[in-house]
This record gives sequence, structure tokens and C-alpha cells, in this order.
Amino acid sequence: MSDYRDPSDDEIRAILRDCEVWAIVGLGGDPSRPAHGVAGFLKSQGKRIVPVHPSAAAVHGEPGYASLADIPFRVDVADVFRRSEAAGAVADEALARDDVRAVWFQLGVVDHDAAARVRAAGRAMVMDRCPAIEWPRLMG
Repeated sequence: MSDYRDPSDDEIRAILRDCEVWAIVGLGGDPSRPAHGVAGFLKSQGKRIVPVHPSAAAVHGEPGYASLADIPFRVDVADVFRRSEAAGAVADEALARDDVRAVWFQLGVVDHDAAARVRAAGRAMVMDRCPAIEWPRLMG
């Protein structure tokens, strides 16, 4: 077990307030998937969403990319809608980018070792939470 600790409400609030570009890893073209709804919510709050999925499908009018490494512009948050077993590899891909300020694992996505690596690299880490739930709770 790692030394991961849950972020404070202030830390989560800062991510929600200050991070503008959200790469939604696992966001494909299926509107029935949770990632689709969360991406729409973030976009409605003025955030730029970037679909990241092997299909590289456009979603919510935004062009998709097959991987985080393929995105040719700044990304603030890697928001991960992948199984827990795959989340660590996505966190490592996010850490390979100098611009990603935060890694966010969605509800049910838990990898304590990956979370510890993110924190050790000096980046913000949120695990097993959803920004569409945290936003109304913390942003009013």
C-alpha cells in the first residue's frame, strides 16, 4: 500500500477552478457511457474537453486523439475513465507530459501505487471521485 492521501476540498476546488483543458481518457463516441456525460458537464462549465480514446472519435464537437501523447497542445488534467488495472499506465503517460498538472481517476478507478507516483512527481491527484459530483459540492 502506498502513502496516498485523499486531496483536501481546497485542492480539488483549485483543480476545478484553475484547470481549463481536460483530457478525458476513455471518452469515445458512445453517449450512454459515463465519460460522455461528465465531459458534457465539464464543457458546460466552460472547460475545454479533449476526447482520448483508441477510436479518436470526435465527441461534443471536439476532435479526439488516440492517446495523451498525441495531443499537440497543453493539457491541464488527465481525467481517467479506464478500469483500475489500466489506470496506472494512463497516469504514467500523463506524467510523461510536462504540462499535465493533475491526474483524476473517476469513481471506481483506484490504483494507490499510481496515485503515489503522481504525487511524488509533484502533480495533483484525485482518485475515486467525479468532477460532476465535486463541482456542485465545492463550487456552489
